[in-house]
Amino acid sequence: MISIQSITKKYNHGPTLTFPDWIIQDEEQWLLLGASGSGKSTLLNIISGLLKPDSGEIKINGTDIYSLPLKDMDRFRGQSIGIVFQKPHLIKSLDIFDNIALASSLAGLKINKSRVMTLLESLGLAEKRKNFPDELSQGQLQRVSIARALINNPSLLIADEPTSSLDDENAENVISILTEQAAGNHASLVIATHDKRVRNRVSKEYLL
Repeated sequence: MISIQSITKKYNHGPTLTFPDWIIQDEEQWLLLGASGSGKSTLLNIISGLLKPDSGEIKINGTDIYSLPLKDMDRFRGQSIGIVFQKPHLIKSLDIFDNIALASSLAGLKINKSRVMTLLESLGLAEKRKNFPDELSQGQLQRVSIARALINNPSLLIADEPTSSLDDENAENVISILTEQAAGNHASLVIATHDKRVRNRVSKEYLL
């Protein structure tokens, strides 16, 4: 379970963002909705342990993440949270298999080669495992990002505007993959979006 309580964040020379309390139960799927500038990415970064709030508390499976020392926070994030960013942010000098496996190494976990292959197969990328990022299409790169986010069996999968740069067909594929993979991996799912194409696929909505 993820608990978000009394969260605020103030930017220098900018507004103070205040976020409604939010409880995400195990394996629930949510949309995080709001206009541009409403704070969707800010809240995602706070939930992910990437941006410390000025007040409030984030608990993931009972752990208050901002009470952890920085090193422990990094390890907790790597093991408990999978993040799909707007852009893939893959390492160009590593092939697809190694880009995914690296996420386990950075989280202090042993690389499970069979799990890497299972994810690649489930996402239709097994034949691309030795390819490099610049050899893949945008839709394929997004699927690699999803595999990387899932590799450590996180309890929470977060996607930040995952369809914003995709055409209708690829957008539909990515949402299907995110919802199906989250369910298959028993992970809670939060998708931040302003894309109307996504709203008919996930019923629970958190509004900013």
